[in-house]
Amino acid sequence: MTVAARFRPFGATIFAEMTALARTHNAINLSQGFPDFDGPAFVRDAARRAMDEGHNQYARLAGEPPLNEAIARSLDRHNGLSVDPHTEITVTNGCTEALAAVMLGLIAPGDEVVLFEPFYDSYRACVAMAGATARFVRLSPDAEGRFTFDGADLRSAINERTRAIVVNTPHNPTGTVLTREELECIATVARERDLIVVSDEVYERLTYDGAPPHVSIATLPGMRERTITCSSLGKTFSFTGWKIGWAAAPPELPAGIRAAHQFLCYAVATPLQHAAAAALDEGDAAIEEIRATYQARRDELVAGLRDLGFRFRPPEGSYFIMADHTPLSEPRGIGDDVAFARELTEHAGVAVIPPSAFYSQPADGARFVRFAFCKRPETLAAAGDRLRRWAEQHSSSLRTG
Repeated sequence: MTVAARFRPFGATIFAEMTALARTHNAINLSQGFPDFDGPAFVRDAARRAMDEGHNQYARLAGEPPLNEAIARSLDRHNGLSVDPHTEITVTNGCTEALAAVMLGLIAPGDEVVLFEPFYDSYRACVAMAGATARFVRLSPDAEGRFTFDGADLRSAINERTRAIVVNTPHNPTGTVLTREELECIATVARERDLIVVSDEVYERLTYDGAPPHVSIATLPGMRERTITCSSLGKTFSFTGWKIGWAAAPPELPAGIRAAHQFLCYAVATPLQHAAAAALDEGDAAIEEIRATYQARRDELVAGLRDLGFRFRPPEGSYFIMADHTPLSEPRGIGDDVAFARELTEHAGVAVIPPSAFYSQPADGARFVRFAFCKRPETLAAAGDRLRRWAEQHSSSLRTG
């Protein structure tokens, strides 16, 4: 048996690859974006209570009603987006499955889908699963190091076969929070060309001081009827292993999403859905505490990486730093992002992501690495110590060489 042709270009996901390498070398894992601490106790208590109350059998395909209703309230309260909880929201196995269901349910073979790169690696695979073709628009650092795009590049990526544009804000891996003006540029193209916009907003509550406010593109004029807003519980509440996500779509689109969802997994863990409803309804204070914690940890890692010589702009949102490694790698002759990530994992004892996996042309990401700061303070401090020791050892060998 061989891997189906549609999957051969992708291989194993880079997240699994780097996490496995971290385990092999007992490295501190700043690669895969999962916290090394649990989310709020009241949410865990709600999950236990749901199990004790008998919520242990298959859930409704579209989601347990209390969760659909809580999602609708949250979208209204935080995003300014009014949706019908039962006809327009589909609860999915994380946002990743939401994206797959959208592509499989709404995109036809031969269609084209526009992705901003660097992209979350699942996007391109989901497009391939649907038999469609991905087109790419580059997010590039401006003079201040903020990743942004050129509207002319977006327009040039659109043709008569284009069906959808995928938007991710706050953005993984660059940390950019798209401004209202940037989103309006995308919206204008979508309205003019009658396109669907798939908006991945899993980091919507994780923005930091000085960042533009998060804006859901569905709230812009003429976008409600053409936007699918996807998000999840895991990133916001630090329960990535629960895999509770959702897609909110205008009335004519959920049928396609649910047609795919029912054959991907049919339904999502029932007691965890009830706990997720409690999290969304009662968790605003907890989210603010988590956000403030991440901002402090971002600032800590920013300072440490800059001291070592990495170049980057602090992220506006998400929990990742996308840093230019060339000031450290070029003098040492280490090479591209893959070689540098392996060097840090194997010899510094700190695992990072080589983001060339997030580009259509891997060489375009070769000068960057991605660090995750969704970790305990002691984890980040230990990682900083290891990186400093590695840098000092290499600096010494450069001097003596």
